[in-house]
Amino acid sequence: MRTTAKLTAAVLAAGALTFGLTACGSDKDSAAGSADYSGPLVVAASPTPHAEILDYIKDNLAKKAGLDLDVKEFTDYITPNTATEDGSVDANYFQNKPYLDDFNKKRGTHIVPVVTVHLEPLGLYSHKVKSVDALKSGATVAVPNDSVNEARALKLLAANGLITLKDGAGSEATPQDIAKNPKNLKFKEVEAAQTARSLDDVDAAVINGNYAISAGIKPAKDALVLESAKNSPYGNFLAVKKGNEKDPRVQKLAKLLTSPEVKKFIEDKYQGSVIPSF
Repeated sequence: MRTTAKLTAAVLAAGALTFGLTACGSDKDSAAGSADYSGPLVVAASPTPHAEILDYIKDNLAKKAGLDLDVKEFTDYITPNTATEDGSVDANYFQNKPYLDDFNKKRGTHIVPVVTVHLEPLGLYSHKVKSVDALKSGATVAVPNDSVNEARALKLLAANGLITLKDGAGSEATPQDIAKNPKNLKFKEVEAAQTARSLDDVDAAVINGNYAISAGIKPAKDALVLESAKNSPYGNFLAVKKGNEKDPRVQKLAKLLTSPEVKKFIEDKYQGSVIPSF
C-alpha cells in the first residue's frame, strides 16, 4: 500500500521544529561523522518517476535488505535540496548534475551525488501541431525558467534545427544566446513544474520528463522531438549532504536503486520514457 506523504515547502517549514530533530545529518558535526544513522532513511523525491521507483523498492526490496525507507514527495525543484542541506530529510532523488552544480553554487549548499539511476529525456510537445516543421513563424514556445533546464531546452531546440545558439553557449544559455531564429520563435519562461500546464496557452512547450509523465504525456510516443540519451550529462541520481555518503542506509538504497529488479521495473513501467542509466 502506498503511504507516501506529500509535502510542500510551506508544510515542511511548519513542521521543521519537530521533523528536523529526528532527521539525520542536520548539522556540521553530523556531516563530520557523528550522525546517528539509525531509524528510517527519509528521502525527498519528485512524485514521478522518482517516488514511484522508491515506492517499488519500499514495497518489494527494502525489507529483505534491512532498509526502513520513508519517501516524501515534493513537487518543486528547490525544497528537496534545502531540506537535505538542513537535515529535514536524509537524502533526495530528483535532479541531475548540471542542476545540482548550479544550485550549490548559487545557494551555498553542500549536496553531492551518490549514484546515478535514470535519465528522463527532455521533450518538445504541442497540442496544436504534429511536427516541428508545422510550427508557424512567430510561434510561442514555453521553456523552464531555471537556468540549467532552460539551457537544456534551448540545446534541444538547437539540436533539431529550430534555432542556432552562439558559440560557447553553455549550461546557463538563455534566449539572449540565440544566434539564429529562422522561425522567429518567441519564448515564454515558466516554472518547470508549470510547463505541461502551459500547453493550451502556447504553441509548444519543452517539458522535463517527470512533469510530462505526471501530466499523462508519454514522452517516447508524444514528443515532437526528444532529447538523446547518448552521452547525456542529465542522469538523475540519489544525493545527500556532503559527509553522509557512507551512511549505511544510503549505501543500501544506492545498491537497490541500481539493482536488476529496479532496472526491469523502470523499463517495464515507463516504456522508454524513463531510461535506466546503469
